[in-house]
Amino acid sequence: MRTPKAMTIRLSAEQAEELETVAAVDDQPIAEVIRAAISEHIDARKRDEGFRKSLRDRIERTQRMLGE
Repeated sequence: MRTPKAMTIRLSAEQAEELETVAAVDDQPIAEVIRAAISEHIDARKRDEGFRKSLRDRIERTQRMLGE
């Protein structure tokens, strides 16, 4: 497993308050709630055909740029 990477995000006051409430009700650390939400979002994007096509297009453009 790779070394964890620290990231900073900015939330509106309302988002921060709602996130704190969700984490408290679920008895989870805020960081864990954020990680779970990010994982769910990434998984959903991976299943989306439009996203998959855009990803393939980007890979092909990058490979052409590298001359591969």
